[in-house]
Amino acid sequence: MDGNRWRLDGRLALVTGASAGIGLAIAHELAALGADLLLVARGEDALQQARDELADRHPARDVQAMAADVADDDDRQAILDWAEDQGDGLHVLVNNAGANATKAAVDYTEDEWRSIFETNLFSAFELSRYAHPLLARHPASCIVNVGSVSGLTHVRSGVVYGMTKAALHQMTRNLACEWAADGIRVNAVAPWYIRTRRTSGPLSDPDYYDEVLERTPMRRIGEPEEVAGAVAFLCLPAAAYVTGECIAVDGGFLRYGF
Repeated sequence: MDGNRWRLDGRLALVTGASAGIGLAIAHELAALGADLLLVARGEDALQQARDELADRHPARDVQAMAADVADDDDRQAILDWAEDQGDGLHVLVNNAGANATKAAVDYTEDEWRSIFETNLFSAFELSRYAHPLLARHPASCIVNVGSVSGLTHVRSGVVYGMTKAALHQMTRNLACEWAADGIRVNAVAPWYIRTRRTSGPLSDPDYYDEVLERTPMRRIGEPEEVAGAVAFLCLPAAAYVTGECIAVDGGFLRYGF
């Protein structure tokens, strides 16, 4: 591996939820910086299409894919067994997979809210724990968790989603302190509305779209590549003294006053 602080050559990155949206943008950004990729998502067809797209655009990179559900513990263990089979441990873990169902608090069934917790929070915790021995093989490795502004303030995405993201942010802080001695940095990003397939529904309402822009100082919706840039920075050797942080990628939303 070369000594360039702004490159990831020779590093292996595992990205969950990598078949579309923010996850796919993160994979492209990491590959452009030199990382080899292990991609995980539930949908096999979409995942294979993403793998082919990445391999075509970054022919010098090794890009592998595994269809798996991070909400299932057997699948989580299979993912890390697959990563271990690569032979040299892991340098980067990006916990990006997520799910939501926007409802009033009293309308969730127990199965619904538990499923959101399993995908958004428990998967990241367990994958991080399972990945710890692989990450600790290297003197400088990192985890980046994709959180949300909903974990920092009220937004209209539902109480359960906000709860999972708030817990994910706190998990980030705790693991950063606990694993610093192992050479593992742990950080998070907190996006506001980003232009993805998942947000296309609510943003298709013109009145709601205008309300979102009114609360966003930069007066626009973010792009997946803008989240990916923040994630990539946190993975770089240049960020070697940054851990336990949660960087908002929100066009100023969290800083909006009267």
